[in-house]
Amino acid sequence: MEKRCKFWLPKKNRFCANLPLNDSIFCGNHNPRSDNQWIPCPIDPSQASMPEKKMKVNKWTPTQVEDNVTSEMKRNTVYSLTVPEFLKLPFQEKHVVQQASILGNLEEFRVLKNSVGMDQDDEERPAVVEFGAGRGYLTQMLADCYGTKRVFLIERKSYKLKADRSLRQKESLTIERLRIDIEDLNLNAVESLRGIPYVAIGKHLCGPATDLTLRCCLAREVSQENVEQSSGKHHMRGLSIATCCHHLCQWKHYINKKYVSSLGIAKEEFHAITWFTSWAVDADHGSDDFDVTESKLNLESIGKEVGGEVTGGVEEIVRNMKAVERAVLGFKCKQIIDMGRLMWIKERGLETEFVKYVPAAISPENHLLIARFT
Repeated sequence: MEKRCKFWLPKKNRFCANLPLNDSIFCGNHNPRSDNQWIPCPIDPSQASMPEKKMKVNKWTPTQVEDNVTSEMKRNTVYSLTVPEFLKLPFQEKHVVQQASILGNLEEFRVLKNSVGMDQDDEERPAVVEFGAGRGYLTQMLADCYGTKRVFLIERKSYKLKADRSLRQKESLTIERLRIDIEDLNLNAVESLRGIPYVAIGKHLCGPATDLTLRCCLAREVSQENVEQSSGKHHMRGLSIATCCHHLCQWKHYINKKYVSSLGIAKEEFHAITWFTSWAVDADHGSDDFDVTESKLNLESIGKEVGGEVTGGVEEIVRNMKAVERAVLGFKCKQIIDMGRLMWIKERGLETEFVKYVPAAISPENHLLIARFT
């Protein structure tokens, strides 16, 4: 068993995790020293002292001391900012624009109803299940704007600076965070969600996470089909997924193999298509005038530019393609993948749309898959 420092950390209720020194049971930070072995740190005297031996090795110079930025200097820098500069520093506007557009599209598509004038005890108000929730800020905006009473945050990773704390401050709101991979999630096994209408949302569900989410939500509906047919009700009212990272998609997870197969696309070709999709986001999307959907792709002309007949092979064609041509091809491949998803949802009785919800200048991953039961 690897030795660890024997210094007890009361706040963490454990021993220090650092390795001990060769001649001590403590690490360098906690090894006891007499006062004469320590001298004040020349960089910041208010901080812990450092050993004299280390000082001789580092050879601090006056220049190094002058260049050091103290906490007071940093604080003064913040206070000297104008209000617009300060707001721009911690506030990433592009994320808020995307979140607002997602919610606006949900409302326009009649999946969500604005909470203004609604009875706060309305039992028909759906819960919210956010897949790939991350820190949960999309759900926080939804809860603020639509008076949601119950939210479920699905995320396999652990995050700091989550929105959970502010969400828990809402007395009428119940929040549950489920730390689990979407692939392993069975919504029917979540007891607190049984029999409750809900809306499924996801902002930038990377690659196969979109397919796994669709299967997770609509498999729940299929399993309850016999029960729900008599009443005509569905627990899932609708969904909204901002698709992204198509280059990560996998054949084994893709939701509509039947559709791409009908286009003559086999497994190996599907993986080639996913590779092309990264080109759609590699282009310069800094201008709102840039729109790959308005551009055309002529592979024959690309071949002629290489030298009349295509003798150099595919690699040479790829290397000679212009940036806009690569972007157009990548975008078309993304559309094939997303159209398969849309058709799969339609086959399950939902009204579905695929919309561009923000300009490419805000995010090149700017398409939203939205659906609802009619």
